[in-house]
Amino acid sequence: MKAIRCVTWGGPELLELQEIPRPEPGPGEVLIEVRAASLNFPDLLIIQRKYQARPELPFTPGAEVAGVVAALGSGVAGLAVGDRVAAYVGTGGFAEYAIAEASRTFRLPPSISDEVGASFLLTYGTAWHALLDRAQLAGGERLLVLGAAGGVGLAACDIGRFLGAEVIAAASSPEKLALAQSYGARQTIDYQAEDLRAGIARATGGAGGPDVVFDPVGGSLAEPAFRSIAWRGRYLVIGFAQGIIPALPLNLPLLKGASVVGVYWGDHARREPARYRAETEALIEAIASGALRPLVSRRYALAETRAALEAMGGRGVLGKVVVCPPS
Repeated sequence: MKAIRCVTWGGPELLELQEIPRPEPGPGEVLIEVRAASLNFPDLLIIQRKYQARPELPFTPGAEVAGVVAALGSGVAGLAVGDRVAAYVGTGGFAEYAIAEASRTFRLPPSISDEVGASFLLTYGTAWHALLDRAQLAGGERLLVLGAAGGVGLAACDIGRFLGAEVIAAASSPEKLALAQSYGARQTIDYQAEDLRAGIARATGGAGGPDVVFDPVGGSLAEPAFRSIAWRGRYLVIGFAQGIIPALPLNLPLLKGASVVGVYWGDHARREPARYRAETEALIEAIASGALRPLVSRRYALAETRAALEAMGGRGVLGKVVVCPPS
């Protein structure tokens, strides 16, 4: 089978398209014929050895896929060969076939396409877990989303709207902010053109700041966002797309009676499998009904994976993009 291989640590330009043996599922695993695999920011980090998970070289990157069950390992129940599924695989997704744990594999209803099926588990799963479980966001509260047009940021806007929150989107261009508005943002802040704290004060009418800050960006945006948070606010640490892990002065949570809340979706899925499965099934139902609308903005061929990752690394992606192996 064809697969994208990381043979040495570094950027997307070092990845290779190779012919490798098709894997076989072990106990509790399924083999998926991949119809679509989506890109996520951790895919860039993992090939540069900058992510928490560090597989041995060589390996195939790609964390989430959708496709058709091609074979079952021993002990798998509830799935059958021929089922359309979505799965979180961690690595191995940018290939014609991928192995997934059955516990992280979900049937897709006909109303969810392969491209969308490959694109919601990590981004919408992270945002759902962050906003409902970790922050317990309530209808009517103010939600500030940084990096609001990226995959996980746009998911947070969509889910915030779904929950009845007042969504404030912050991003780096008018085009990105227009997209966030179409996904539920009531107010916007272009932090390339406006000071972030001034923008938050304007967007909230000076009425106390956001109740919840959803931050997948980190870096220079973290401290000004936290300084603007409301009393008893919840600051969700999602990731560090800017490439810098910020250091917050700890007097700020004290003065605001605020919480810094870590969100590690991958370990949540591993440590709390029953809750993770219930969250994912609720997401699938909401997406299938049209209540939530994951955006897939572009489709690439498997051989174009390097270009797709470079576009994402250069902040040139709106929502999610997928790579699709030949069928």
